[in-house]
Amino acid sequence: MELYTERLYMRQLEAGDWDLFLALHTDPSVIQYVCDAPCETETREKFESRLPQWLPGASHWLCLVVFDRHSGCAVGVTGLKLATDEEATAEVGYLFLAGHQGKGYGFESLQQLMKYAHETLGLNTLTAVVTEGNTASCRLLEKCGFLFEQRHCDAYHINGQLLDDLLYRHRISESLDNGQ
Repeated sequence: MELYTERLYMRQLEAGDWDLFLALHTDPSVIQYVCDAPCETETREKFESRLPQWLPGASHWLCLVVFDRHSGCAVGVTGLKLATDEEATAEVGYLFLAGHQGKGYGFESLQQLMKYAHETLGLNTLTAVVTEGNTASCRLLEKCGFLFEQRHCDAYHINGQLLDDLLYRHRISESLDNGQ
């Protein structure tokens, strides 16, 4: 599976992407609102759980490596995981290397992922969970049409601090009806 935008190329995670995955999960500036720095064993388990070929209906994350088409460099990952308790719904997520944040890659890749989710997978709703304080991620989701739906107080523990989770939801069919 491959997705393209004007500037980006995205393909499913492969075994050779370990260095990128490890860098994304160990850079404190990338994971500061995601999790405590995991040990390499935990990161390897997360990586390997995303390696099997993803097909519609899969229970594991579809993890796409995002490449800048001009330079050929990997800049991050984006993806989705189908919800098991809600029909036609998936959670989306993304991580970008610190040097590639703020360049619009998150917006561009998420827009293409949303299009794939609706047109190919037939999904109607996408969700995202953001840790309180991650204002850049909140802005990105809102720019893509996600709406803040719910706060889960003291839901996540990062660096010795309890933080709220912010749940965002995007109803794809509604945005298409409104011409977005």
